[in-house]
Parts: sequence; C-alpha cells; structure tokens
Amino acid sequence: MTEAADLILTNAEVHTLTDSDGTAEAVAVRDGRIVRVDDAYEVDFLEGVDTTVRDLDGAVVLPGFVDAHTHMEQVGQFRVHADLGAASDRDDAVERLADGARDDREWILGFGYDESEWPGGDYLTREDLDAVSDDRPVAAIRVDMHTASLNSAALDRLDLPADHVETAGGEPTGVVVEDAVEAVREDFAPGPAETRELIAAARDRAHELGVTGVHDMVRDSHAPRAYRELDRADELGLRVRINYWSDHLAAVRELGLRTNHGSDMVRVGGIKSFTDGSIGGRTAKLFEPYADGDGTGTWVVDPDDLRAVVDEVDDAGLQMTTHAIGDEAIEVTLSAYESTDDPGAARHRIEHVELATDEQIERMADAGVVASVQPNFHRWAAESGLYDRRLGDERRRRTNRLARLAEADLPLAFGSDVMPFGPLEGVHHAVNAPTDAGSLSVTAALRAYTSGAAYAGFDEDRLGTIEPGTAADFTVLDRSPWEHAEAIREVDVLATVVDGDVVYDARE
Repeated sequence: MTEAADLILTNAEVHTLTDSDGTAEAVAVRDGRIVRVDDAYEVDFLEGVDTTVRDLDGAVVLPGFVDAHTHMEQVGQFRVHADLGAASDRDDAVERLADGARDDREWILGFGYDESEWPGGDYLTREDLDAVSDDRPVAAIRVDMHTASLNSAALDRLDLPADHVETAGGEPTGVVVEDAVEAVREDFAPGPAETRELIAAARDRAHELGVTGVHDMVRDSHAPRAYRELDRADELGLRVRINYWSDHLAAVRELGLRTNHGSDMVRVGGIKSFTDGSIGGRTAKLFEPYADGDGTGTWVVDPDDLRAVVDEVDDAGLQMTTHAIGDEAIEVTLSAYESTDDPGAARHRIEHVELATDEQIERMADAGVVASVQPNFHRWAAESGLYDRRLGDERRRRTNRLARLAEADLPLAFGSDVMPFGPLEGVHHAVNAPTDAGSLSVTAALRAYTSGAAYAGFDEDRLGTIEPGTAADFTVLDRSPWEHAEAIREVDVLATVVDGDVVYDARE
C-alpha cells in the first residue's frame, strides 16, 4: 500500500521547469521530498488522514527560487535600518535616514541608495548627511556596496585610506570608495546577537519573495554562526550556501572545510574574491577608459595575487567565485581559471560578468565556467542611463548579454546581489531587457533562478525542478509570469514552501 503524503498542493498550475518543461495540476510531498507530480485525480490517491491539502485555486507553482549571489546580512540591514533603495531624490534619502535612526545603535545607517535615478544624479555628500546628525556618525551605503557617503562625524571618527576618499578643494566630500567603504563597514559591523537578528530578518524577507535557497557571500561576519545556530534550533527554513571571502582561506583550510560539506540546510560553498569594483563607481576594470571620466578603473585585487588565490583554492578542492565586472577584469579571472586542471568540474564561477567579449564568452563555455549574473543590473542599461553615461553606447549594449551567454550554452545562474533582493524583479529585467542581446524568454529566465542557480551550487540533483525525488521547495505565484511577461515584477508571491513546510503564506 502506498504511504500517504504529508502535503498536497492541488488545483494548481505546476511548472516543473525540467528539460521537458511539463505542467501538472498537483504535487505531493512526503518527508520533505516530492513523491508525485500529476493531475489532481492521481495525486488525490496519496491523501491520508494526516495529509495537509492546500487548494491553490489555480495559482502557479514553480521550483523554489535560489538566489545565487546575495548578501543576507545586508538584506537584514535593509529591514532593520533605513532602506534607501526607494528614495526618489537626495532629500528623500536624507529624510529616510533621519526617520530610520535607532537609539540603540551608535551609527545611523542607510542602505541601497542609487543616485543615478535621481534628478542631478550626484552622490550624497557630507553636507547632506550632516543634516541628519552632527554628532553621531552617519553612513549611506550605495546600492553597489563599493561606494558610501559619510557625514563629518564619521569622517572624523575613522582613519580612512586617502586614495579612496573623494575630495574637492582639498576637503573630503563625504564620498568614499572600495577599501574606505570596507573600513566603514568594519566599524559598524554587528556582533553575534545583532547578526542573528539581521539574518532572521533576511530569512523572513526571502520567504516573502519566494526564495528558498541562497548563496551568501560572507566576509568578516558572524553570519555562518547565525545560520548554524538557527539550523540547529530548526528555525532556519532556508537552504544556505556560504561562500567565504579569500581573507579566510587559511582558516577554511585549517578547519578542513570543503565545498558541499555541511547539513541539508547549511553547506560550504567556495571562496570569494574580487578583481575590480563597479561601473557606477568607475572602479570596474576596463580595457578602454570610461566615457565620462579619466582612467580604466581600479584593481581591488592585483591580478598576480588573484592568480595565486585561484591556484590555492583549486589545489584545496574548493570552488572559486570571483567578482569581475569590466572586460579586463573578466580576462584576468578567466585566464586564472583556465590555468587550473578542470575549472568546469570545480564549477569555478565568475560573478557579474557584465562586460564580457564574444571571445571571453566562448572561452567560458569551453572551460565550463559558471556565469553568475544579476539580470536586475539591466536597470542601468537603458539608453541615456548610467551605463550609457559611463561606458558609451557601444559598451552599454555589450553589458549583461544574457541571450549571448545562453546561446553559448555555458552554465548560467541568476542572483540579485541585493540590487534589489527579489527573483521576480530579476526575471522581469531579463525578459524585458533594453537590448535583444540582453533578453531571455520567461522560461529561460526562471530556469536561471532555479535549476541554473542549483547547478552553480552542485545542487541540481535535489533542487531547481519539480519532479519525484527532489526537495519539496516551491514558490507559489498569484498569476502566470508567462501571461504577464511585461509586468513580471508585479506578480505576487502567495506562498513559499521549504523542505515540505509552508514557511510563508500571504493569506495568513
């Protein structure tokens, strides 16, 4: 006799997103795994006395979204501190900072501002933030996390590297980049208890957005401890892959950690490093100068140092994930990967891959290197947008060529990099890209946020599709993204299921 299911989702439009891309009416779950995907009549045979049956009234069921590149501590900070991502102009950002000031924190913090979409398009300055407070340190972190704005109290408090502090007339403007931003973040870094609060807030936000798994890029953070404590307490409800910064490589090796070690919910990912900065901050490393400024960007990690890290990581049997945005940065990263024995087997990843050349894309495909990209970066790629101003029209059209990456048949994974957090926002931008070369079909975009992201984390056998034997991780949508392709970002998440447990239900 067939054992009854624990959970049945029925009267639904179930998209398996397998290679055959089948659809069904219902899905049954037992012990956290899918046991049947079929029409409602067949699945009904698995209903028992203790089975929870949820009639979804025609809602769309997808495999749970996996964000392949995010920063969960920052997601939590958006919830706990001032969220500047929706600020309409600099005055609005300043007001949000003042309103979000917490008496139990020394710093006044705000995250995610994007001046490129404001009238004037200028960074927040010291004078702007002095209006928030003239005695408490204030920091507004730009959306790319490579640039920050500080008030006078924060500038006086910190000993920042002079070459990463912007000045005008010999005086600091309040704008800092790269290493100076890291110094700021280190000063207000949360302790273990606050980090657990941030991670819990980020987990809740993930569930609201249909995210069932994340690849978290972690640096100098208590987040790994928070994840494991929540996992042991059975309070995590999220599959987490921890990518440790290269600063911690020696410690990772000393502890004997290896890629994919861990529990069902928390696993070791790989080692994360940088090459360059961001296009918005003019610190992405380019072959040719910026269109609106001098120079070709900045090496955050020297190419020779990166090659040494890649070799050590590969020798240790760990996966490598490297931030590379500009075409010269991609070249250096790809060359380092190509020097290893089998970058495809190791599933070494290039994060962002924004300005890749045709030759680089072909080489990535030949080597099996994973392209871990952020489709939401298309928000800056429209004509007359930020990328147009920074790079000029020809290079703007060459940014984030998702269709070209897909045509090359290389492993393609989507993540948000918290710009903003939310897969449906990314899928919307991928489908409605400003150029044909940047656009994907709805199905291809959803696969990059499900099975593609799962592959990037060695999880393709348990995550990313809806079929018997895979984990019971689902995202339930109120309407079809295929039928609302021009407004995917407006589709709502009705429910999120992780390991067979309903962790979010919009109706409750």
